[in-house]
Amino acid sequence: MTSLGEQVALVTGASRGVGRGVALGLAAAGARVFATGRTIADLAPGITAMSCDHTDDAAVPEVFRRIHESAGRLDVLVNVAWGGYERMVEDGRFTFGAPFWEQPAWRWDAMMTAGVRAAFVASQHAARMMVPARRGLIVNISFWAAQKYIANTLYGVAKAATDKMTADMAHELKPHGVTVVSLYPGLVRTELVLAAGVFDLSNSESPEFIGRAIAAMAVDPDAQRWNGQIVTAAAMALDYGFADIDGKQPRPLTEADI
Repeated sequence: MTSLGEQVALVTGASRGVGRGVALGLAAAGARVFATGRTIADLAPGITAMSCDHTDDAAVPEVFRRIHESAGRLDVLVNVAWGGYERMVEDGRFTFGAPFWEQPAWRWDAMMTAGVRAAFVASQHAARMMVPARRGLIVNISFWAAQKYIANTLYGVAKAATDKMTADMAHELKPHGVTVVSLYPGLVRTELVLAAGVFDLSNSESPEFIGRAIAAMAVDPDAQRWNGQIVTAAAMALDYGFADIDGKQPRPLTEADI
């Protein structure tokens, strides 16, 4: 297990799924973790849960103010907060996979505002703490939809925007010792995936596995080698030599697998 010692991390969108797993994984590695969500509850010892709607520009600064007052630093930001997965079925019709001209306009706002913009704003606040300290890691959770078509034009646009944002933030933060990456999970055993009961889970990942990948990067003295890049959690596991919580070694997915 990676040991994060006294590092301080913030995970957005941690009410459930990948965000919750990342928060638990970082806490298990020894980090002091702050976790946000619109309906978040206490997760585990060592994790401070804070209710926050990341589309509310008045609420977000309060999160960082509390972190600064209680911890005095921020070493890791993981942007997981996202929108657009809710209400996939409307009026009895599965709309998520509809062509772009039939997509409801609210889904654009959900993905671009609750997803991309939320990550941008949180990263702004994080950078204001990390740049003076000349250290830090910002992880934007993204996915292969940025690289190839996966069911939904809006989804691809939002993920591509996330990856481009990562690359440009990394360029601007590199002189200040802050690393920024886009992290692609594989098939993650979230509550929704398990409830669906239709996925082949033989090469899946626990939500905590993503946290282990981030923990490994956070303590890597040469983490800048990943700056601005797209990385996968399973490839990080092979590079850093860690396994999933069940002891398995998920195979890194490629674009051809998706």
